[in-house]
Amino acid sequence: MQYDSIWDKRHEECGVTGVFDRTLDIPRYVYWSLFSLQHRGQESAGIAISDGEWLQSFRGMGLVSEVFHKMPTASGHIGIGHVRYSTTGSNNPSNVQPLTVYSAKGQIALAHNGNLTNTRKLRNQLDSEGAIFQTTMDSEIIVNLISRSKKPTIEEQIEESLQKIEGAYCLTIMTKDKLIGVRDPFGFRPLCLGKTNNGWILASETCALDAIHATFVRDIAPGEMVIIDDSGVKSVFLKEKQHKAACVFEYIYFARPDSVIDGQDVYQARLAMGRELARETKYDADLVISVPDSGTTAAIGYAYEAGIPYDQGLIKNRYMGRTFIQPDQEQRKLAVRMKLNAVSSVVKGKRIVMIDDSIVRGTTSGIIANMLREAGAKSVYMCVCAPPIEYPCFYGIDTSVRKELIAADHSVEDIRQYIGVDKLHYLSLDGLCRAIETIPRCDMCLACFNNSYPTSVPVENEEGEKYALE
Repeated sequence: MQYDSIWDKRHEECGVTGVFDRTLDIPRYVYWSLFSLQHRGQESAGIAISDGEWLQSFRGMGLVSEVFHKMPTASGHIGIGHVRYSTTGSNNPSNVQPLTVYSAKGQIALAHNGNLTNTRKLRNQLDSEGAIFQTTMDSEIIVNLISRSKKPTIEEQIEESLQKIEGAYCLTIMTKDKLIGVRDPFGFRPLCLGKTNNGWILASETCALDAIHATFVRDIAPGEMVIIDDSGVKSVFLKEKQHKAACVFEYIYFARPDSVIDGQDVYQARLAMGRELARETKYDADLVISVPDSGTTAAIGYAYEAGIPYDQGLIKNRYMGRTFIQPDQEQRKLAVRMKLNAVSSVVKGKRIVMIDDSIVRGTTSGIIANMLREAGAKSVYMCVCAPPIEYPCFYGIDTSVRKELIAADHSVEDIRQYIGVDKLHYLSLDGLCRAIETIPRCDMCLACFNNSYPTSVPVENEEGEKYALE
């Protein structure tokens, strides 16, 4: 497992999009929709285009604007795109998606959001059958299974292949004349369908539809495959219906606040999380601030409910890319300070309620709390929009080793002392579920809080070593 960022956040694997429209400049529209999903992955970006005869791909390491500082010159009427944060598979150029391969039925390109939980079993099986892998991603297993299928149509090949895989997957797949979207039977990761003037768009979030003035049609249902071609949109359900298990962290942290996922307005959910925190804590304080940007909406909700002023006590450097691990603690602290800085004139002499979305390892929270004290804050009360994360995720988030989770082996009081705040409160699970009001509790994956996994998970990663407080 790789942890190459000192930023104490859960990183989601990626975002996907796809556009089918014979009247649009497809590379440009895929670029715009992909740019709006940049928050879902900053390590690499890629676009694949079909002109009806050939597929061309354009991929690279870095942000969308860095990879595509010049727009691809390809023409076509279908395109898919991908932004990535590596979870399964190391961060290197060979792992950039979309993956484009030749098969007996022609070229296909695939972009994948999520993590398979039976990767090792499938890879060993394919290796024994002579399969050759060019990457270390579980996504290549899906491509291999599709290309090796003997079924007569691409739809049947995909259906046969997906019967063999387990875990989380949202896919956009492109052939020379079709755009296909798939969502796994549990609906772990989001995928929606939109209408352009003369075509269609698939995307991880509705904000990508807004970016190109597309109209939201509906969310892709768990277990559904949609096939888009010149005849329109066709829907097929691939697997027996499971109970839904949408990732709760889409609403807490991953999704853009201006998105709507499975009928839930993300902004309103985060606002309600802040209100629930205020009701649970009732802190006597002078000011509410957020750890920007993911804690900001909840901080506004807290301020509304508590009747305490909200202000910007921390300023984020928006021009700084990802912060990589530094060789010692002092340089690690400096790296955080390059990304955040306290506003002394705002926080000095005040009792501060600081809102953040989550605490994973506790490293950054302690540095920020100390930063506020150095800026003159009288007291720091930290509120977190999620319950303690005690168990790892195996569905596309980079916390699949339990030893990395500070709450796995330490009490709230231990963690409070470690990060150096005066008070620490995690939102209760009941409060979180009330905040996400349009999604029933039974339709969300809460495994990282309660150890109730919707699928079988890799046993060797469930416990790990104990996390030692330094």
